[in-house]
Amino acid sequence: MTNSASLSRRATAELVGTAALLVVVIGSGIQAAALTSDTGVALVANSLASAIGLGLIITLFGPLSGAHLNPVVTLTAWWGRRTGGEGLEGREALVYVAAQTAGAIGGAVLAEAMFGRIPGAFSTQVRDGGHLLVGEVVATAGLVLVIQGLGRIGRPKLIPAAVAAYIAAAIWFTSSGSFANPAGTIGRSFSDSFTGIAPQSLPGFVAAQLVGGILGLVLAAVLYGSTRRAVAGTTGTADAVATADAADRPGTAGTAGTAGTAGPAGTTGTISPVAETSAPGPAYQAVG
Repeated sequence: MTNSASLSRRATAELVGTAALLVVVIGSGIQAAALTSDTGVALVANSLASAIGLGLIITLFGPLSGAHLNPVVTLTAWWGRRTGGEGLEGREALVYVAAQTAGAIGGAVLAEAMFGRIPGAFSTQVRDGGHLLVGEVVATAGLVLVIQGLGRIGRPKLIPAAVAAYIAAAIWFTSSGSFANPAGTIGRSFSDSFTGIAPQSLPGFVAAQLVGGILGLVLAAVLYGSTRRAVAGTTGTADAVATADAADRPGTAGTAGTAGTAGPAGTTGTISPVAETSAPGPAYQAVG
C-alpha cells in the first residue's frame, strides 16, 4: 500500500524513531542509576522520562510512518490489512520490522557511547522466570488493546498520550517492567545497564510479546468489533464514520496529520472530499 510518504521515508522514520526511543529509555536509566542508589527513585525517573519521550516521538513521527516503533504494532497493522481494513502489506511490514530492529540496536549503542560507556557490550542482567513472561504477555496485550481500542472508536488523536501513559503505568504494574516491544528488547540487550536484558533472556520475552500481541487483537475484536461498526455505533451517521476514517490517515502533501474533512457528526449533510491516500494503520501507533 502507498502513502504520501514513500516506503523509504517511512522506514527511515521508523528507524530514527525507534533509535530515539531506545536512547530515551536506556539513557534515562543510566542517568537515574548514576544519580541515586535507590532503585525505586531510579525507576520513577526512568518511567517518567520514557513516557514523555515516547509521547513526543509518536507525535513527531506519527504523520510520516504511523510511528509503530514496535514489530508487534506493525504486525497488527499487517493483520488489519489482511482482514480487509487499513494497514500494511507484507513487504512493508518486513521493511518496518527491519528498520525498527536496526534503529533499536543503534539507539542502544548511541546511548552507551553518550555516557562514556563501552558501546556494544551485551547486558548481563538475566531476566527469567515464568512470572516475568506472564508480565510481558499482559504488558503487550494492554498496549495493543489501547491502540486498537482508540482506533476502533474513532479517537486516534488520543493515542500518543494514551500510549505514553499506559507505558509509564505498565513499567510499574507488570512484573517484567513492560518491555512490550521485540525490537526494543533486542536493542536493550546491547546495554549492560539498569534497563538492559541479557541475550539469553530474549527468546522468552519476544515469544511472550508476540503472544500478548495476539491476545490484544482478540480482546479488541471481542470488545469493539470492526473499526467501522464501532464508530458508526457511537454516532449512527455515515458522516461520523468518514470523520474517523479521515482522522486515521496521516496528512497528505501540504498538511500534517489530516487527510481532509467530513461533514459534522450527527448530521446528514454531504461529506467533504477526503484525500485518496491510505495510511500504514492508525495514524499514531507505538510501543514502549
